[in-house]
Amino acid sequence: MTTINNINGLNKSSSSSFKQQHRRIKSTSTALWATNVRSNKKETEEEESNKATLPLTASTIKRSFFAASLSATLTLASPFGAMADRGTEVRLPPIDNDPNRCERAFVGNTIGQANAVSDKTLDLRKCQYDNVSVKGITLSGALMVDSVFDNSDFSETVMSKVYATKASFKNVNFTNAVIDRATFDGSDMTGANFQNAVLTGVSYEGANFAGANFEEALIGDQDVKLLCLNPTVVDESRMQIGCKN
Repeated sequence: MTTINNINGLNKSSSSSFKQQHRRIKSTSTALWATNVRSNKKETEEEESNKATLPLTASTIKRSFFAASLSATLTLASPFGAMADRGTEVRLPPIDNDPNRCERAFVGNTIGQANAVSDKTLDLRKCQYDNVSVKGITLSGALMVDSVFDNSDFSETVMSKVYATKASFKNVNFTNAVIDRATFDGSDMTGANFQNAVLTGVSYEGANFAGANFEEALIGDQDVKLLCLNPTVVDESRMQIGCKN
């Protein structure tokens, strides 16, 4: 404002001086404008970059699911993360000798949730639970081989890259859960409720889904194909999944 006032107060007889100052102001304004444009562009690029690296939650996955497949875009950082994708035999480490390891299911992982990166493997193998609640807990990268979680509440739980072969999840409530790149081969999912859950990149070979509910579940195209080939997925479950026959 001070600069403009000075210009307005110039002696009109000093036309040359006035034009020189005008050119200087215009040049300065142009430089500032260019600087702001570069700054804004840089901020926009940083914001887009930050958006691309945000941790995934149930709501963000649902918004971006059809834009980019989770199984293709997330980094496979866990040593067990790509087991279902590779389809190879998995050699698991010895069972953790921590006497309280089964209690960790109620704490879950808090580091690198979406990519199953943790300071310690969440080893829940052969743990026996019944009618417990892990609602909203992140169990990314968990080992659940031969575990029992019957009648339990897994609603809003994040299960990215879990390895849960030959486990029992009978009548488990998976409402609003995020199940991504997990392996449930040979597991018992009888009566499980997947209402409004996200299922993508999951292996279900030999799993039992008798009486399972998939109402309003968000299921990846490949997952739909695999589920529809499962002989235990019948009647209303097939309709909810979107099986063609």
